[in-house]
Amino acid sequence: MVAFLFPGQGAQHPRMGADLYGVSQRFTTTMDQAFDAFGPSGRTIRQEWLAASPSSSYDDISRSQPLLYAVNCALGALLLDSGVRPDALLGHSVGELAAGTLGGVIDFESGLRYLRDFVRIHRHAPPGGMLAVAATEEQVAPHLRDDVVVGAVNGPRQLLLAGTDPALRHVELDLVDAGFTCTRARARQPFHSPVMRAVLDTHGPTAARPRLRPPHTVIFSACTGDVLTDDEATDWTYWSGQAARPVLFAPALRRLLASGDHVLVEAGPGQSLTTLARRTSAVASGRSLAVPTLPPRRGADGADLHTFTTALEQLRSHGHAPRAAVPLS
Repeated sequence: MVAFLFPGQGAQHPRMGADLYGVSQRFTTTMDQAFDAFGPSGRTIRQEWLAASPSSSYDDISRSQPLLYAVNCALGALLLDSGVRPDALLGHSVGELAAGTLGGVIDFESGLRYLRDFVRIHRHAPPGGMLAVAATEEQVAPHLRDDVVVGAVNGPRQLLLAGTDPALRHVELDLVDAGFTCTRARARQPFHSPVMRAVLDTHGPTAARPRLRPPHTVIFSACTGDVLTDDEATDWTYWSGQAARPVLFAPALRRLLASGDHVLVEAGPGQSLTTLARRTSAVASGRSLAVPTLPPRRGADGADLHTFTTALEQLRSHGHAPRAAVPLS
């Protein structure tokens, strides 16, 4: 079985997937549709994406969230055009919106409208961010303070803390003093913390509510750690409240792998989810396989295309894609 994994905030990097732009018609059309949907700001988003050294705003929700969603969906669509058919979908943070789109819950145009409202609403969030910590929830619990919470559970000792500044900075210093390894994630807002709920309650009532449909492909929810039900998929509050709830990626991935052996295809920028998957017993033992479709970070020109075509050949060798040319024209 094949499962697509879609990364979220923090996976963005300069020119992610850009080598496919102007080469793959499907990829290019999807990205241009996203830029057009954001109007005048779409041109700025495109410029930032294609820049070798984008501005500091690149990690802000006004840039990162539209780009992550668009690149995830564009790669997912390109894989489908290549004949790869997923049996399951799993997204991390905004990656879950891409999973919902590829799974038929929300169409791409409606997803872009949702993101426009998301950016409008959550730009009111106080300054903050997320902190990657190599520790368990029990180990970090004594160090949490104020509004700093566990924002994501990515693995047995792989957490993301979320909170506003300067509280997050204070927690970071405490953890470093206690001997824990900490790294700031590429986020400028305290995603997946209760702070975002207050922002949504204040600024979200006027947000558009796109039509939602039951998924046609199984989606594993990183909000619940289980299979996304039809009731959840078609409940607007499930999607609108994601930014205020923790990401349970590790439990969701365990649940997915418990359902059978899978080829896990990371259909998005970087290789963060591939790395997490390779640390599971299912992948480490060889029962399941993790395949990235883009390089871990921006490399030499052509690296995106090379990694994608290599991934496609690997999928073909396992019988998950037809022997046909890559649809890059």
